[in-house]
Amino acid sequence: MNFFTELKRRNVYKVAVAYAVVGWLLVQVATQVFPFFEIPNWAVRLIVLAIVIGFPIALVIAWAFELTPEGLKRTEDVDRATEKRGKSHAWIYVVAVGVAISIALFILGRRMALNTASAARTDAATGSSISQKSIAVLPFENLSDDKNAAYFADGIQDEILTKLASIADLKVISRTSTAKYKSKPEDLKTVSQQLGVATVLEGSVQKAGDKVRVNVQLIDARADSHLWAKTYDRDLADVFAIQSEVAQEIADSLQAKLSPAEVNTLATAPTKDTAAYDLFLKGEYEQRLADSSLKAESFDQAAAWYRQAIARDPNFALAVARLVQNRIARHWFIEQMSEAELTQVRSMAEQAVALAPNLAQVHVALGQFYYHGYRQYKHALAEFERALQLQPNASAALEYSGYVHRRQGQWDRCLAELKRAFEADPRNASLAANVSNTYMPLRMWKEAGQAAKHSLELDPYAADGMRTLLGS
Repeated sequence: MNFFTELKRRNVYKVAVAYAVVGWLLVQVATQVFPFFEIPNWAVRLIVLAIVIGFPIALVIAWAFELTPEGLKRTEDVDRATEKRGKSHAWIYVVAVGVAISIALFILGRRMALNTASAARTDAATGSSISQKSIAVLPFENLSDDKNAAYFADGIQDEILTKLASIADLKVISRTSTAKYKSKPEDLKTVSQQLGVATVLEGSVQKAGDKVRVNVQLIDARADSHLWAKTYDRDLADVFAIQSEVAQEIADSLQAKLSPAEVNTLATAPTKDTAAYDLFLKGEYEQRLADSSLKAESFDQAAAWYRQAIARDPNFALAVARLVQNRIARHWFIEQMSEAELTQVRSMAEQAVALAPNLAQVHVALGQFYYHGYRQYKHALAEFERALQLQPNASAALEYSGYVHRRQGQWDRCLAELKRAFEADPRNASLAANVSNTYMPLRMWKEAGQAAKHSLELDPYAADGMRTLLGS
């Protein structure tokens, strides 16, 4: 008897087709359903392997045995006439149903794969848009027994951030935005997305007498994994060295390219007098309260701390610059100074620049004086531009440049600068509202409304955002 005829008689062909269909069906179920239940991939591979191994076994069984109404029998024992009369085509329906289910699962799987791939591309695009050389320095936790020493922990964080901001090869988020977070937020991936950074620096400070301990850890925020961590146990007099070392290690870890001037900035201490620095940090803490409350007494208390710091170290340029900014902010928001007082503040601003011409903050302070004190926009812009040359991440200089150009009617330029400033300060509701305000004269109503809504998302009580949203 012809071999192929015998294969047909023994239903080997039918079994092969049915096995292939059912096997394909099982593979589709495994590949599409298992991931939904988070069943590991090795289980899918095991099923595929079992199907492959089982195929020749099924063919051998189909050759040797026959399924009859009386049960499984050897093919040689089956009565030919009975077999012929009892022949059924039910297997065709089984195969048809199997094929239909397989096709349905295949189509479903392709759609799920496309959706997954699309989501993956979106995530990848979001991740790839975040620079590897980007960082946010989160608030440092105060672990000192004296809970009133929070100002010192804030100061350590702020100085490290300022040093990093001087590196052109890094994207550094402004303190205004990082201050919105806890010292150790639970969901770093969300922080990464909200701030647009790849890494965050967490830290804590413990001050006791003339000793200080600083713990820092650099974290890949997207993967929530530690890159490095270090503890510094030093004398209080070495606090400036700690700040420089941390900034340098971060720059090295992120493979940032530093110019000789930037290397010098990282190594430079704002003062050599630790007592003056402590007084300065108390002034900074009070100044932040003044900026948020706009209370005259807070401005005056901050000014008193700055003056004490300057009295201990008359060459403390940063303290002089911050005193200038303090006086000008009070002049702008609280009570205008007399001409004599403005002249005195101008003298202080120029003194700060003379003491430290390569310090970005002194140029921002002088620029603010020209802007808020005398509306001398050309001089103000020159100082802000110099500040940005010295500290590329100086978002305040960008922001003030935008405000000056807005007063000059240069709306497009103003918008570009405020948007750049917002990239470095993405949780600043006031800045978002000002971006919205700038869209309106350009008749970009849709963008103005979106920016105003975003401002209110950042701060539901932002008055600027409410006004702009109503106007748009």
